[in-house]
Amino acid sequence: MVNITDEQWVNWIDALADDDYVIIDDFIPQALFERISQFFREKREQDDLKKAAIGSGAQTQVKKDLRGDFIYWLDQKEDVELQDLYELLEDLKSALNRYCFLSLSGFETHLALYPEGTYYVRHLDQFNNRNNRMISFIIYLNEEWQEGNGGELAVFKEDREILISPIARRCVMFRSDTLEHEVKLTHVPRMSITGWMLYQPPIVGQILT
Repeated sequence: MVNITDEQWVNWIDALADDDYVIIDDFIPQALFERISQFFREKREQDDLKKAAIGSGAQTQVKKDLRGDFIYWLDQKEDVELQDLYELLEDLKSALNRYCFLSLSGFETHLALYPEGTYYVRHLDQFNNRNNRMISFIIYLNEEWQEGNGGELAVFKEDREILISPIARRCVMFRSDTLEHEVKLTHVPRMSITGWMLYQPPIVGQILT
């Protein structure tokens, strides 16, 4: 179980509201990090991670020149080993609803592996035909990441490019419909839990991909 105080939630969510993104180091405890990492290793050994696509529904396409990651969608009913992670994400959803007056109803999340030599070009976490992602979150699992390994998350705010290192146990959250971002070319395997807090049904309006 992960214990986060109301003061911590308020500070993080205030930063998210002010800047459209927030970086939280040591977001998960070491024990949960090790449990997730072991689960990740098992899924890799079982070849359960599949090439990621872009788009949604019938418009889904695999485009290696745009993104190079492999993913495994987590299922709370099947992947019960990660119960503490799901409870933490439920707490995050509740905190966002409580302090930002959102109407989040759930979340979706997957394991993400970027092999050496891969990247993800600049984009928004929204679809033309599905626009219910409100808050994106990434929890990094790269225990031995070093400067020069690549794989940084670049977020674009106004005329600035902000680089965020994918350090183990670090969480990054940002507005899915506002903040364009990309994954820089990685020179070593890069691993994370990636997901989205959802508003359902989809918000009406034009959304850019």
